[in-house]
Amino acid sequence: MSLVAASFHASSESAIDPACRFGHSHHALESVAEQGILPCALALKHAGARDVAVRWELSGPAQAPILIVAGGISATRHVLANDSDRTDGWWQAQANFLRRYRVLAIDWLGDGDGLDAPIDSADQADAIASVLDALGIAKVRAFVGASYGAMVGLQFAARYSHRLSALVAISGAHRSHPWSSALRSIQRKIVELGGLQCDDGHGLALARQLAMLSYRTPQEFAERFAEAVTVEGARAVCPAEGYLEACGQRAITRFDATAYRRLSESIDLHRVEPEAVRVPLSVIAIDSDQLVPSEDLAELAVRAPDAWLHLVSSRYGHDAFLKETAAITAALNDALDA
Repeated sequence: MSLVAASFHASSESAIDPACRFGHSHHALESVAEQGILPCALALKHAGARDVAVRWELSGPAQAPILIVAGGISATRHVLANDSDRTDGWWQAQANFLRRYRVLAIDWLGDGDGLDAPIDSADQADAIASVLDALGIAKVRAFVGASYGAMVGLQFAARYSHRLSALVAISGAHRSHPWSSALRSIQRKIVELGGLQCDDGHGLALARQLAMLSYRTPQEFAERFAEAVTVEGARAVCPAEGYLEACGQRAITRFDATAYRRLSESIDLHRVEPEAVRVPLSVIAIDSDQLVPSEDLAELAVRAPDAWLHLVSSRYGHDAFLKETAAITAALNDALDA
């Protein structure tokens, strides 16, 4: 067991057998971008055998080491802009780092695919393993997971340690913190209340607004929204309302109510024993993260057999993995270039 802390402040893979490729591909210079849908049967931990369809994307230099990359519940298989899809991916901020690798990602089970059942992080790990099988990939350089993706990465390492050389877990622990689970349970009840009022969108938007408060920090809100509360019409309006309402509206375009509820549940169902993570593990914690406290990530690093802890200082809380580009890049370089 090893635990080494490093602070950062803001300011061998098998070839892919062509016979195993499916979906569509686009070649430009040395880069290859592919997307596909894998129908398969999975034994879900809490819901039994189900037929599912796993949507995946693989992009980057054809001969580069392969990374599995996974983000929060709102992340998709589209991590970076590529020759097949030139729209910005959800982690476009890390393009300079990630373009050294061939990046594999999936859309989460339960994300708009019609699956309405309890979904465990272990089920997502099994889905990723099924995609690796279909693509003929025996082993990857590393799994890089942030938020929910880190939880899935821990499950993948516990279940398929022979298929990766390292794991990087950013702001995702071996279990959901009880405070965070309680907060998400209220969000789900808000979504359910919206449904009872025949207004799924309003319930989903309000739930997402509440979630945003846990993703960010009081410090950031004090700096961004310091103006006085005003009276508009006959109602008091706080300066942050417009920002939060915009976040809620984006959630409506991103999720349906069922997907949001099931993926929220999946975070809280997650649990893996750190001792079972038997690959080199780099744990990246954010000092201001309310949702996944750094103390939980320190426990993960202490209990895992071969782990390092990196602490990033940020005012952005849980969302620092999306906002603190330079600090996260430095931590990733430290984790994968060691």
